[in-house]
Amino acid sequence: MALKQPISAVVLAGGPSDDVSALAPGAANKAFVPIAGQTLVARTIAALRSSVNVGTIDAVAPREAHGDSALTGAAACIEAGATMGASLRAGLRGRAPDELVLVTASDLPLLSASAIDEFLALALATDADIVYACVEKRVHLARFPDVPHTWARLRDGTFCGGGVVAMRPRALDRLDVFLERLGDARKNPLRLAAIFGLPTLARYALGRLSIADAERRARTLIGVPVAAAVCTHAEIALNIDRASDFVWARSLLEPCSNVRNS
Repeated sequence: MALKQPISAVVLAGGPSDDVSALAPGAANKAFVPIAGQTLVARTIAALRSSVNVGTIDAVAPREAHGDSALTGAAACIEAGATMGASLRAGLRGRAPDELVLVTASDLPLLSASAIDEFLALALATDADIVYACVEKRVHLARFPDVPHTWARLRDGTFCGGGVVAMRPRALDRLDVFLERLGDARKNPLRLAAIFGLPTLARYALGRLSIADAERRARTLIGVPVAAAVCTHAEIALNIDRASDFVWARSLLEPCSNVRNS
């Protein structure tokens, strides 16, 4: 179903070289690695363009990649920052503070219009400034039983995170502060516990933390309304995080596979 007004999108295609980009010598980063004849970022942009609910698409990428044909589907190329936070800020710069913007990773090889449309509808149904996609384990396994994931067990079910977020630029300053706190504490369990709170961590460890609990805690920590969008299209959570992920991705994308990309 078409929304009243298309939502602008920002594709984050920055980041350093890693074991994925090493698969394609000369690639600026993993976004520019081809799989089944098309780069990861080009696949992501093509999926966004196939949705009637997505308007302008901007790509945030290293300056040296701005002339790459993989980015021709984007309306504009913006120079990536040294960190994901800096790249996100660059992609949202100049936008109205209360505009809802779709922000996607660039390594979503099976992303589809139907997945995008569902997520946007769910995001617009909330009053949140940050909406994060997630997929329940049973939904993922029903379609992609051989694709591994990292799971979080909650009272509502077991979930993995998706590769898309909807957010309003007015939330960015508060999100930056929170991410900086997380970064500073990432190697110190006691400081991490202090950030999230022992009651929250205890409920999570026992499988008693609900999505609503997590949303409330995130709102307290970040200072803006945060919501989870539970999606029924498992492809929204299929990221290429490591070189070994190309095994399952190729099996799903190559012509010999009968799996549909929608």
